[in-house]
Amino acid sequence: MKNKFLDEMQSRGYISQCTDIEKLSEISNKKSISGYIGFDCTASSLHVGSLLQIMILKLMQKHGHRPIVLLGGGTTLIGDPSGKDSTRKILKQMEINKNIKSIKKVFKKVLDFSNNKTRPIFVDNSLWLTKLKYIKFLRDIGSHFTINKMLTFDSVKLRLEREQSLSYMEFNYMILQAYDFYQLFKKENCILQIGGSDQWGNIVNGIDLIRRILKKESFGLTSPLITLASGAKMGKTEKGAVWLNEKLFSVYDYWQFWRNVDDRDVKKFLYFFTEIEYEKINTLCEKEENINNLKILLANQATSILHGKSAAKKAQKTAKETFEDKSLSLNLPEIKVNSEEVKKGISLIDLLSVNGVMSSKSEARRAILNNGLKINDKLVGDIKRTLKSEDFEEKILKISYGKKKHFKVKII
Repeated sequence: MKNKFLDEMQSRGYISQCTDIEKLSEISNKKSISGYIGFDCTASSLHVGSLLQIMILKLMQKHGHRPIVLLGGGTTLIGDPSGKDSTRKILKQMEINKNIKSIKKVFKKVLDFSNNKTRPIFVDNSLWLTKLKYIKFLRDIGSHFTINKMLTFDSVKLRLEREQSLSYMEFNYMILQAYDFYQLFKKENCILQIGGSDQWGNIVNGIDLIRRILKKESFGLTSPLITLASGAKMGKTEKGAVWLNEKLFSVYDYWQFWRNVDDRDVKKFLYFFTEIEYEKINTLCEKEENINNLKILLANQATSILHGKSAAKKAQKTAKETFEDKSLSLNLPEIKVNSEEVKKGISLIDLLSVNGVMSSKSEARRAILNNGLKINDKLVGDIKRTLKSEDFEEKILKISYGKKKHFKVKII
């Protein structure tokens, strides 16, 4: 018997590995299951690199299963070494708690809370990890792990092969992640852990721990790590990370991120980051001759999921006004300046670097010298250029960086 949840997972390309997909399919056909994904809380927002995992949680709900969002209040105190070349900065508990509160807002926007059976559960693993007693933990849990096996996992092996330091604290991370699965299995009857393909070893550890202590069966599933056709890292732009919190990355910039993806990635991203049925995606991609129409569809769908349909339409309208009508849209990202500062003259380079349009003054200088910067659609050629009152029309001017980055500067 087919399993609609796992079938759609496979069709969309969400599955890299699964411990026993036939048995998992059989169980999840008979009843609703709970599955979890863990998220580190190292920043006040997740970035678009975590979006595939969130889409999987959303898909669980669509097919009648309950997602568990594990927020790593405890494990973030240590840091996951998977895919990292160096030890992470250690955060204080107060800062982590603040990040957790902020990160939850993204899930509350994307996931469905209207159905009691599939309503997401939020869990912070500091609830059990910070209460552990060291000697007891070593005896009861640590005895089920061997150094021999732990050294074979990529998160450890690659760091050692590169002769990069790996702290004892980080080395313990995989045991704590396994313990998370064990706790969620007991407390929430959670039989499935999902993670990126770099988490495979940690997930298998958790399954093994549950089997050894509880004599019960559980399952693990990984999704592929996303690689772009260009070879670049998913979710990085010249401005930095593509954050899911609109205070860190505007709705307009988010829409533009999807609108400007490589042509070769469009179909894959329609599978990954929209809720359009995959058969319809196939039909659209076969029939649509203009790739830009598919990119706009991707941008609208992906932005709607995170920020709502109204915000997506507004972003598309802004883009159309900016690029096609050549007018100054009211919805462009805005930089506010003081009228007194404008009277004195504001250094363009300082304005760009301080407000995050450019990562540094050096980048701003290079943009000007390479004819990459415009004020009100006129090239800027002087690195000493200042903004003065006469540059503004009705207290507003437009700065353009390249062909697709536009900002509004407003006098307040």
